[in-house]
Amino acid sequence: MHMLEDIIKKDKAYYMNTFGDRLPVAFKYGRGMKLYADNDEVYYDFLGGIAVNAIGHCHPDFVAAMKDQLDKLVHTSSLYYIENQANLAKKLAENTCADKIFFCNSGAEANEGAFKLAKIYFYKKGIDKYEILSLDHSFHGRTLATVAATGQRHYQAPYEPLTPGFRQIQPNSIEAVKEAVTDKTAAIMIELVQGESGVHPMDIEYAKELRDFCTEKGILLIIDEVQTGMGRLGKLFAHELYGIEPDIFTCAKALGGGVPIGAVCAKADVAAAFEPGDHGTTFGGNPLATAAGLAVFDIFEKEGLVENSEKMGKLFKEKLISLKEKYNDKITDVRGMGLLIGIELKPEIAGEVFKKLFENKMLTSLCKGLTIRIAPALNITEDEIDLFVDTFDKIMQEI
Repeated sequence: MHMLEDIIKKDKAYYMNTFGDRLPVAFKYGRGMKLYADNDEVYYDFLGGIAVNAIGHCHPDFVAAMKDQLDKLVHTSSLYYIENQANLAKKLAENTCADKIFFCNSGAEANEGAFKLAKIYFYKKGIDKYEILSLDHSFHGRTLATVAATGQRHYQAPYEPLTPGFRQIQPNSIEAVKEAVTDKTAAIMIELVQGESGVHPMDIEYAKELRDFCTEKGILLIIDEVQTGMGRLGKLFAHELYGIEPDIFTCAKALGGGVPIGAVCAKADVAAAFEPGDHGTTFGGNPLATAAGLAVFDIFEKEGLVENSEKMGKLFKEKLISLKEKYNDKITDVRGMGLLIGIELKPEIAGEVFKKLFENKMLTSLCKGLTIRIAPALNITEDEIDLFVDTFDKIMQEI
């Protein structure tokens, strides 16, 4: 039996069917932007493992750091001090507006940690605030609390009654915020660019007004940077582009270069609400995961990847806007920042374009059945961008 057929057969027999029929490929190894299938065909990863593989696949420095750490220590638990954990916390705090960091294992866990921190912050002050507002069309994770915060009904419906205390409001409307806030509102959580719903950036004016409003009303502003963080938009974190500072922000995805790690990052006065016993984790921030985070930071700094993300993102978007002008009857919008870009297509062709991209060995994702999402490695080259643009152009001609 062909290897892929064997994998599919086992998957159908033993794996819970949460992903349905996946794209028919299994990868053996990767190098940079390239992924090699079990039949040795080469694919180009323009999705970056859904914004995870910011340094590309199997970066030699990253692989060396992981091998070195594997030879030493993988896990000890949080009962003991962990050198890599302390060093990565320092690295994040020194490079962001956060003062204190807590490590966990995923973006959803980081967002859960942010909710807990916001709630306990007011609890410790003796203030009865517990409600968290988030935005329609948002995506914050798959746990019960993060599903309640996710502004998409199809993710929420099967899990009702939802975790109480969460409500969604219209994005990009400060009026909607003012109408929704009550004396019970503890925090407002937003993504500055909503990735999963099709790459929808918030207006800069809205973000600034929201920051000012939260400060005025004593509400914590939480920014979910799980997808937009770690250089994806051309700055280390999206809130830098918007010129605002959150009270709490979360990150994950690219932070570990593919090794699972998440982080809750907060200002000192907010972080102080977590005291011994208030929160914890077994695996979070273990020696291996934090070695991965340190290796990612080293590569970012050595290779100027945040700057490259800004430069290549601008170039990529310009080339795609040229295609939109050429095929304005088929491409309805091109939007995004840095190397998080959405190409919105007419609904009748979007699925077919996504399929043809895959057939042409270009890996992307299709959001809401309308938008091709691109989130490649931050060390992408102009040649690789041209390869995608030329392939996309060819598909548009044919479709």
